[in-house]
Amino acid sequence: MARLKQAKQAPRDNATDTSMGFTPERFERELKDLASKAKNDTWSNRVLGQVVLYVKTLVLLTLLGVYSNASQLALSPVYGSVPAATWHSKVLMAGCFIGWAGNLAFRQLLPMKTEQLLPLVALYVPVMQFFLYQFSQTLGPDYGPLVTEGITLVPLAILTAASVADNLEGVDLSSMPKVLGDAVPGVGSWGTFKLVEHIAEKLLQKHVGTVFWYTRMGMEILLAGSYTVFAPSKYLALAIPALVHTAMFNPHVSTPTATALLNTTLMADDWMILDRRESITGYISVVEQTKSKMRVLRVDHSLLGGDWVEWRGNQVTEPVYAVFVTLEAVRLVEREVPVADADAKALVIGLGIGTAPSALVSHGIETTFVEIDPVVYEFAQKYFQLRENHPPVIEDAIKYTNRAANETKEIYDYIIHDVFTGGVEPIDLFTFEFFQNLYTLLKPDGVIAINYAGDLMLPNPKSIVRTILQNFPTCRLFRENPPDDKAIAQMGSDFTNMIIFCRKANGELTFRDPVQADYLNSPSRHNFLKPQNEVLPGDIFSYGKGGEEGFLFRNGTDKVKEGQHPNAAGHWAVMRNTLPATFWERW
Repeated sequence: MARLKQAKQAPRDNATDTSMGFTPERFERELKDLASKAKNDTWSNRVLGQVVLYVKTLVLLTLLGVYSNASQLALSPVYGSVPAATWHSKVLMAGCFIGWAGNLAFRQLLPMKTEQLLPLVALYVPVMQFFLYQFSQTLGPDYGPLVTEGITLVPLAILTAASVADNLEGVDLSSMPKVLGDAVPGVGSWGTFKLVEHIAEKLLQKHVGTVFWYTRMGMEILLAGSYTVFAPSKYLALAIPALVHTAMFNPHVSTPTATALLNTTLMADDWMILDRRESITGYISVVEQTKSKMRVLRVDHSLLGGDWVEWRGNQVTEPVYAVFVTLEAVRLVEREVPVADADAKALVIGLGIGTAPSALVSHGIETTFVEIDPVVYEFAQKYFQLRENHPPVIEDAIKYTNRAANETKEIYDYIIHDVFTGGVEPIDLFTFEFFQNLYTLLKPDGVIAINYAGDLMLPNPKSIVRTILQNFPTCRLFRENPPDDKAIAQMGSDFTNMIIFCRKANGELTFRDPVQADYLNSPSRHNFLKPQNEVLPGDIFSYGKGGEEGFLFRNGTDKVKEGQHPNAAGHWAVMRNTLPATFWERW
C-alpha cells in the first residue's frame, strides 16, 4: 500500500515542480543568478581570460620553435647539417597546416585535448630518433631526415597547431573586419612561430654545449619536461618506457653513464671514444680505432682530420689524410727573394687537428691560426699534439680578417685556407670579399694555399675557382687523387679535395724540390708533400654541370647555399665509405 501511495503521489510532485517554474520565487532566484554572473563577467575578467589564451598560445609556439632547432641539431651527427635542413621547413609547414586545418576533427576523434598528447609525443622523440638512426644507411641523406622528422617532429607540429587553433577560437576578434578576423589567428601564429624559431637559432649558436640543457638531448629532455608541466595528463604513465630508455640506454645523452655505454657498443667494432662535446660548429668527438691506432676528430657527419698514434714521437704527427700534408707545400713555392723559415710569418684559417700549423711551427715559422670553435682548439691541444708559437685566435675568420686587413695591417709570407665543417664548405669564407682580405694580408711575393672539398661536377666549385682566380693573378690547381672514371660514371659525382696554390705577384708559379729538412722525418711528407694530380682551370669549368657561373659575392651566397645539398650528399657517401655506419649512428 505504501508503494502504491508513493506512485500515486509522484505525478503530483512533478506537476508541482513544473508549476513552481513559473512562481515569483523561482523567477526571483533566476534573476539573482544572472546578476551574480553579470557581476563576475567584468571587463578585467574578460581581459584576463583573453590574456590566458594568448599566453598559452605563445608557450605552445615557443616550445615548437625551440624544438624545431633541437630536431635539426639531433639529425646533424647522422646526416650532416645540410641534409638535415633540406626537408625540415617543408615537413614542419605541412604538419602545422594539418594541425590547423584538422583541429575540429581531432576534437571529435581524440578522447582528450590535443595539448595533453604533446608531453607523451615529446617524451618518445629521443627514443624514436635512436631507433630510426639505425636505418640511416638504408634511407640515405635524402630520405633519412625526412622519415625521421616525419615520425618525430611532424606529430609535435600537428598537435601544437591544433592546440593553438583550439585556443584562438576563444579569442575575441569582434572589433576587426571579418576578413581580418579570419586571417589574423593563422598568419599571426605562423609569424610568431617563425620569429621564435629564429631567435632560438641565434641563441643556440652562441650557447650550444655550454651546459647540459643546451646539448641536443638535453634540450629535447627539457622541452619534454616543459610540455609535461604545461599540459599534465593521466596518459603520461604510458611514457615510462621512454623515460627509462632515455635515462639508461640512450648513448646520445651527454652523461658519463651514457658515454660508458657508448664505448661498450663501439668496442665491439674496435672503436673507443676518448672525449666528446657539443659546440658551435656541431657535435665534436675524438675517437680511436683500437687495432690500427688511428685517432680522428669528428664534427657532425665529417672528419676534420686524424693521425696514427703509433707514429707519434717524431717531429710531427703522421696524418691520416695526405691533403693536409700537401698544404705545407706553400713553403716550396719559389719566390724572387727566398725567405728563411725563421724570418717568415704564416696565417692558417681553420685548425682541424692542427696538421699544417704544427708543421709550420716545427719549421720555425711564426704561425697564427684562426679557429672559430674553442672545442676544436681544445681537442687539438689535448689529443693531437698541436704545436704553437703564437697566441691562437679563437674567433670568426671573417671578423678577424676584416680587422686585420683594415686596422692592424698584419702581413704574412704564407696563408693556408682550410675550412670544412659538417659535410659542407662554409660559403661565407669563399666569397670575393673574403679573398680580397686575404690578398691584402699577403706580402707582395707571398703565397696562399686553399683547400676546397666538393663535387667537381657541380656548379659551386666552378664559381669558387673563378672567384679565387679573380683575386690572385697566378694560380695552379691540384686534386688529392686522380679521377676514377669508372666510379664517376657509376655515381655521377666526383667528390675530392682540390688544393689551389696562388701567388700575389704575377709570373710563373713553380715548386722547388724538397730537401730532407722539409720532410720533418715524416713518411707521409716524403710521399705527399710535393703537389700531384694537377688540373687546369679550363678543365674545371667545362666539367660536369654548369660552366658559366660568375663570382661568389657576400650578398649572393643564398643561391649557392641552396645548391649545397648534392655536395653534402656526396660527402656523406664518402664518409660512409670511409667508416662504418654504426660509427656515425651511435655518436
